[in-house]
Amino acid sequence: MLIDTHTHLYSDAFNDDRDAVMQRSFDKNIHHFFLPAIDAAHTKSMHDLKAAYPKNIHLMMGLHPTSVNENYKDELVHVEDQFREHKFVAVGEIGIDLYWDKSTLGIQKDAFKRQIALAKSNKLPIVIHCRDAFDEVFEVLESEKSDELFGIFHCFTGTIDQAHQAISYNMKLGIGGVVTFKNGKIDQFLNQIPLKHIVLETDSPYLAPVPYRGKRNESSYLSIICEKVAAIYSISAEEVATQTTKNAFDVFGNVTNH
Repeated sequence: MLIDTHTHLYSDAFNDDRDAVMQRSFDKNIHHFFLPAIDAAHTKSMHDLKAAYPKNIHLMMGLHPTSVNENYKDELVHVEDQFREHKFVAVGEIGIDLYWDKSTLGIQKDAFKRQIALAKSNKLPIVIHCRDAFDEVFEVLESEKSDELFGIFHCFTGTIDQAHQAISYNMKLGIGGVVTFKNGKIDQFLNQIPLKHIVLETDSPYLAPVPYRGKRNESSYLSIICEKVAAIYSISAEEVATQTTKNAFDVFGNVTNH
């Protein structure tokens, strides 16, 4: 069994064939999908998908850093309201993104810290989005580190030193399609990281693995990522699936009975 720890299945990119996408995943023995939030505009579509596949879809709630703007405090009220009304498996995806807009760094940090506090108070993991912002994310994690801080460093694309630093904050590394890219670089050192620190993800519809790079990604392609990771570690895909599934349950709790 494989687990997609990060997929935007509620995305408009799947509106025409979402059920077929789900079925292709089931056919690959992928039955659990963890969906990160973006902002209030996406909340209804997330809950609708959860209602359609209650045993398979597991929702996070949070404010994505690229949606942090002048109304971010209103968005965070929405996040807090959602936690009062529903159960979620994590606070995410949250973090810092300086690729699109460096001017919002101050409020991105504030939103990140507020949501880490929310995760701690609910005894839940965080799922971190980090783009062009390793130093800034680590600065926040350093200030917030405690036994209550844990989660996943989604779409990890850093160096081996950054990998060790992320792990030091009780984070698993989310490994996706980038591991199959010729210029992805993480394939060059990944086998130096014990497999117990890794979970698999697609981030679909984004970052499709080779040979689908540049096309729409989907959860069934997780098997390609698993096979690539197995080749990097020189072990079987079954071993990778077993360990990364255990790792995912270690973070999110055993959701098979939810």
